Amino acid sequence: MAAAGNSTNDLRPPIDAVDRELIRLLQQDARSTNASLAASVGIAPSTCLTRVRALIERGAITGFHAAVDPRALGLALEALISINIKVGARRAVATFADEMRALPEVTQVFFLGGAEDFIVHVATRDSDHLRQFVVDNLSAHPSVASTRTSLVFEHDAPRMTVPD
Repeated sequence: MAAAGNSTNDLRPPIDAVDRELIRLLQQDARSTNASLAASVGIAPSTCLTRVRALIERGAITGFHAAVDPRALGLALEALISINIKVGARRAVATFADEMRALPEVTQVFFLGGAEDFIVHVATRDSDHLRQFVVDNLSAHPSVASTRTSLVFEHDAPRMTVPD
């Protein structure tokens, strides 16, 4: 399916300035009330509710999430693990990605074009648990050719700036 506005067959209305402001406000505080959002953008609460629901239905808003500090959960060490898949295992890429997403230590999975096939973001208790994660889930995996682990010293929460 083409992204909104990229196809002549796309009948969805474009995201206008009010929708962009609603998205921006929800990014700042996903717990904002409908009444608060409506007042902030100068529309009726019923119109606001309809617009937010439409943004969700068309995939502009993909979810509402609580941002959690991994350290508060006892996960003091984060790492980015670059992974190369074996040439003969290229057909297993989707399965590999699903397996990675299912692991409790994995916070994000990136399927890439370039030098690496994947980057997996993990959060673990300490370096011993990180080593064990790599040994158990990557080094022993039949599809993995190589890995490279980079420790994360600081991590800003992901954000998407709403373009004007």
